[in-house]
Amino acid sequence: MDPFNPEEQQQQTFSGEFPPKPVVMERSQNALTRSLISLLVYAGLFYIIFDQNVTYIAAILLVIIVHELGHFAFMKLFHYSNVKIFIVPLLGAFTSGKKQQVSQWQLSLIILGGPVPGIIIGTLLYLYNRGLHNETITMLSNSFLIINLLNCLPFHPLDGGRLVETLFFKENYAIRIAFGIASIIALVCICFVVQSFILLIIPVLIGFEIYNENKHQKIRDYLKQEKIDYHVEYADLTDKNYWLIRDCLIFSFPKKYAGIIAGQYQYSHLEALFVQHVNSVLQVNLKQDLNWFKRLLVLIFYILITLSPIVLFVIFR
Repeated sequence: MDPFNPEEQQQQTFSGEFPPKPVVMERSQNALTRSLISLLVYAGLFYIIFDQNVTYIAAILLVIIVHELGHFAFMKLFHYSNVKIFIVPLLGAFTSGKKQQVSQWQLSLIILGGPVPGIIIGTLLYLYNRGLHNETITMLSNSFLIINLLNCLPFHPLDGGRLVETLFFKENYAIRIAFGIASIIALVCICFVVQSFILLIIPVLIGFEIYNENKHQKIRDYLKQEKIDYHVEYADLTDKNYWLIRDCLIFSFPKKYAGIIAGQYQYSHLEALFVQHVNSVLQVNLKQDLNWFKRLLVLIFYILITLSPIVLFVIFR
């Protein structure tokens, strides 16, 4: 018996139809409440650990909110569903949403929608403040520019890295893994150069992401071999395929799902976690709607918007 063949398992342990796949409903109010709570936690930890004044903390939070609202607005514009903003204390924030059919052009705009407004705002504040020399405006301008320019660095999972990935190798698993490893090395070096060791948690998290993605890819390879479509939204996933992917997760993550037996199709206390994990295995369909010339234009725009504040500082210094 193949230990990684859930269909074979179910033939021996289950008779009858597969139970309906679970539907986990999440109220938008709960998501908003969690975002507000995490925002307050972020502010509190930043104040305690870095001993910064309230004005500086408010500026950082404003920059983060404007940045994520840029991603949020473009996701809404392109009809993403379940769009939410998550605040991660001390590390920043991210915006998530769901859409099965995604194009390179749309995804590029969503990614650029975060840092570009912040860079423009920071640059305008800098130019406006040249004659005023107001310390608060200087601090706010620097916050907008530094945070958003750092996000433009071409390393995963920063916006710059996600843009490069989207334009050139989004669907090439081997290159994405190599890019992730290179990003870990680069970010570790940056952390040591700037001596901000708390940021080392980012490359550590990328390492865990690569580890999990490797296991997810093995599951997808199996699903492809068995002609099971994983390029679908969860809502369109058949009950049978849900339980088969669930079995694959049990085989691939035995410690995480210890005590749950593959092939026994009944709901467990971890079912909500299974739903999230199954969604991680499912992949969107990326429409390749940018030829090489258009990709080059997007890349040039990204480089110019990143370098423009630096050029202005040199000119007006």
